[in-house]
Amino acid sequence: MKISTKGRYALRVMVDLALNDSGDFIPLRNVSSRQEITVKYLEQIIPLLSRAGYLKSSRGKDGGYRLARHPKDYTVGDILRKVEGDLSPVACMEDEPNKCPRNAWCPTLPMWRGLSKVINDYLDAITLEDLVDQSRNRAGQDYSI
Repeated sequence: MKISTKGRYALRVMVDLALNDSGDFIPLRNVSSRQEITVKYLEQIIPLLSRAGYLKSSRGKDGGYRLARHPKDYTVGDILRKVEGDLSPVACMEDEPNKCPRNAWCPTLPMWRGLSKVINDYLDAITLEDLVDQSRNRAGQDYSI
């Protein structure tokens, strides 16, 4: 399993919107500038997050995007699955129940199930709020003498 650029950028967008939440809608160009991601690329990611109900949008002069819920209500796993699809490490783990013709006797299937569980449990244990807190803590450690 490899997280694509789209998945990584989706997380960055969500963190950016959470970090800069003032209650107002945030223009996409502001997110683009802060995250150094082109508006054109963001326009491919935002609809996926909006359709999932993760973002609210507003058009017009004061338009833009903001989170639909509190950052603690989003997990990294949920965000990545909305953008990436299934996070299984191998294709035969994507269907439940498993449709692989070898599943009844495959010697590696239990290992793949275990790895899939570890990946999903780990990503589901991290909230957007956790990432925001880590970002704020890291920013607070930047100082010079």
